[in-house]
Amino acid sequence: MKVYGFLVSMFVAVTASAQQGNLSNSTTPIPAEEPPVDGYYVKSDILGREVIPYPIIRPTDVAYVKRIWREFDVREKMNSLYASPKSRLIDVIMEAVLAGELTAYDPTPTEDDPTGDSFKTRLAPDQVLGRFGSDSTLVEEFDENGNVIASHFEAASFNPDDIVRFRIKEDWIFDKQRSVFEPRIIGIAPLITPKVDEITGGATGDFGAGAPEDIPGMGSAAASPSITADAYPAFWIYFPEARHIFINKEVTSRHNDATGLSYDDVFIKRLFASYIVKQSNPEDLRIRDYIDNGLERLYEAERIKKSLVDFEQDLWSY
Repeated sequence: MKVYGFLVSMFVAVTASAQQGNLSNSTTPIPAEEPPVDGYYVKSDILGREVIPYPIIRPTDVAYVKRIWREFDVREKMNSLYASPKSRLIDVIMEAVLAGELTAYDPTPTEDDPTGDSFKTRLAPDQVLGRFGSDSTLVEEFDENGNVIASHFEAASFNPDDIVRFRIKEDWIFDKQRSVFEPRIIGIAPLITPKVDEITGGATGDFGAGAPEDIPGMGSAAASPSITADAYPAFWIYFPEARHIFINKEVTSRHNDATGLSYDDVFIKRLFASYIVKQSNPEDLRIRDYIDNGLERLYEAERIKKSLVDFEQDLWSY
C-alpha cells in the first residue's frame, strides 16, 4: 500500500508539473518577465511539424497525366479561412518571400517560358512588391513657412486585402503501380486584377510605355474605364518548396478553434472551392480564349472536371 500511495503521489506531482507551464490557473503571481498564457493550453505542436513526403512515382508507372490550371476566390464562403486576418494566405506567402525563405518566380512570358509559369526566372525579394503595382510616390518636405525644401520617393504600401484570387497549377497523375489517380499541386500564384481607370490614369498608365491593350489579359476592355481588366499573376511560388513554410502556419476555422490544420493540410486535403480556367492542350488556349460567355465558361470548366472524374471511373469494372 505504501508503494501504491507513493506511485499515486508521484503521478499527481508529475501531472501537475507538466500542466504548470500550460494552464493559466497558477496560485502564485506570474513573474513580470514571463508573459501569461493566452488560454488554457499552448499550441506548440504545429511549430514542430515536418512535411510528409508524397509517395514516389516512377516515370514508367505514369499511365496518364493532365495539367490543370484553376483559380479560387477567398471571398467565397468555403474559402474564407484563406482570408482570415489572423492568418491570411497572402500574408504567409509575402512574409516568407520578403524574408528570403521562399522563392518568387517571374510570371512574364519569354521564349523559353511561353506561359510564364515554369519557374525559370527568380525574383529578388525587393522586386516582389513592385509586381503588385506598388510604385513609389513623391513625398515633399516643407519648412516651417510651408516652402518645399526637399523631396524623396517612398514605396507605396502593399495592401493584402487587394489580393482576393489565387491561381493553382497542378498535374493529375494516374500511377498504375499504386492504382491511384491523384492531383499534385505544382505552383500557386496570387492574382492581381487591375482596374482600367487606374491603368489609364496617366499618359502611359502605371505599367510603363505602352497602351493598356499591350498588358496581358487586357484586350479591348481598356475602352471603358469602368471595366475590370483580366487578372494576372503577381509571381509564382513552387508548391513543393512552399510546403515547408505552410506546414508550420495554422489556419483558422469558423467552426472550431482546435482543428490543428496547417496550410499544407488544407491544400493537400484540397479544402478549397475553385473553378478550372485552363487545361493542357496543343494550342495552349485558356477557356476564355475560345468561349466568350461567362456562364458558358463555367459549364466548360465543369465539363473538364467531369472528364477527369469519368476517366477514373472508366478505369474500373464493377
